[in-house]
Amino acid sequence: MIVAQAVGRALAQLGVGTAFGVVGSGNFHLTNALVEHGVRFVAARHEGGAATMADAYARMSGTVGVLSVHQGPGLTNAMTGITEAAKSRTPLLILAAEALEPRSNFHVDQSGLAQAVGAVPVRVRSAGSAVQDAVQAYRIAAHDRRTVLLNLPLGIQGRPAEGGGEALSTPSRESAVRPSPEAVAALAKVLSAARRPVFVAGRGARHARSELSALAERTGALLATSAVARGLFRDSPWNLDVSGGFASPLAAELIREADLIVGWGCALNMWTMRHGALIGPSTTVVQVDDDPEALGAHRPIELGVLADVAATARAVMDLGEYGSRVPSGGWRDPALAERIAREIAWRDVPYDDESGGGRIDPRTLSIALDDLLPAERIVSVDSGNFMGYPSMFLSVPDENGFCFTQGFQSIGLGLATAIGAALARPDRLPVAALGDGGALMGIAELETVVRLGLPMVIVVYDDEAYGAEVHHFGPDGHALDQVRFPPADIAAIGRGFGCVALTVREPADLAVVRGWLDGPRDRPLLIHAKVTAERASWWLEEAFRGH
Repeated sequence: MIVAQAVGRALAQLGVGTAFGVVGSGNFHLTNALVEHGVRFVAARHEGGAATMADAYARMSGTVGVLSVHQGPGLTNAMTGITEAAKSRTPLLILAAEALEPRSNFHVDQSGLAQAVGAVPVRVRSAGSAVQDAVQAYRIAAHDRRTVLLNLPLGIQGRPAEGGGEALSTPSRESAVRPSPEAVAALAKVLSAARRPVFVAGRGARHARSELSALAERTGALLATSAVARGLFRDSPWNLDVSGGFASPLAAELIREADLIVGWGCALNMWTMRHGALIGPSTTVVQVDDDPEALGAHRPIELGVLADVAATARAVMDLGEYGSRVPSGGWRDPALAERIAREIAWRDVPYDDESGGGRIDPRTLSIALDDLLPAERIVSVDSGNFMGYPSMFLSVPDENGFCFTQGFQSIGLGLATAIGAALARPDRLPVAALGDGGALMGIAELETVVRLGLPMVIVVYDDEAYGAEVHHFGPDGHALDQVRFPPADIAAIGRGFGCVALTVREPADLAVVRGWLDGPRDRPLLIHAKVTAERASWWLEEAFRGH
């Protein structure tokens, strides 16, 4: 057995079940070894798409994502997807062949590339240490929630493996970081004093729904999330949905009125707090996170608790002297519950429908799709002016119904995101929401959707432009010729790849969707929506205020 085969076998024994990538000569034997030992390999059409598929798969499956790429250009092609994963602390293991000879056309500083975008580089040092090095890389990804690049030098991959024949098992996960008694007491004190608390849960709180819901019930807190954790509190009558630029008017109003905001596994960054506009002048801000670098990274905080979110919530609840009564004068009352039920969803906010002239209002489109599509769905979105509409007008069943790979804000990742999410959750209808720019950037992966037989709904919000730039620079009179494009028949492109496709200019055009849903769903459905483009979306206007 050569090193490449030994590493593939070891990763399969560690529990890797699915890997993504594009096969070249440098990762050929490693990829085949993964498959030989039971790992499903998903071949993408571009390494950038493969990286994002692996990222989304990890987010939605709760496992380590795995990406296999060729040396040099295989890795550089994947760098945007890797950057998104690294910035979002996705547990992702990249298996990259490596050409160490400086004269090789394939030689680049692969470790330097990884470090430049926040990933952790590890190298297979020798034939004798190969399995040990692979296990170390996997452990870092799994336990530290990091994106890890495992470089496999070409000169080592083909050597006979030395040792490493023993059976491996997934390394045991270290117990959650527990809060100190002092931190628990301090948090309990500020919670006891608060009359209008709001909990904002982020990616680091996705495992702690029951603990945070129970503590919120005890303290009278309202519940919100960052975009990546959308759906976490879906069933609570006190759910404000997403905090930040996506927040509805009522959600923003209530968060601004909070006397205490607690960020649970949440960065409280400029997007989640609208550049600080959602924090009142006398609001106390607290953060709970198991990453010391996260505490206070984006804004001043009065208290930082270095610990796991669920463990911290349980510890506060366990304090005997803390009591069990919602503070008097709090804001959990029937009138507010009724108002939240009536107004918190964006689809319930009145608007003037601007459909007409052969174009459909993106709000009208999104509400109609929300009504048509089954509730058990997994929504993945790309970036751009359009993104707030599918993100907030399409409901999701829980935190595993929304995949948001927008930490780096790169357009073109949405379709690959939807593929990875769909493979992680085959029990749900995958929905990819894309702008025309992002759709055309990632169009090659339409072939992957068709080849895999995914029953996916792909919605393209087409304003025939890079809408964010149009609305950012247009009002100041700048020339927009370089960010506007002639009409493209994206439905015809979809049919060319093998999709069922339709063009939507008005709600009546969506009748085809019902027929597809009622049918075998043996081909993906592409909805090419010609959307109105006269104004910036509400979330983009909020974002521009911070530019």
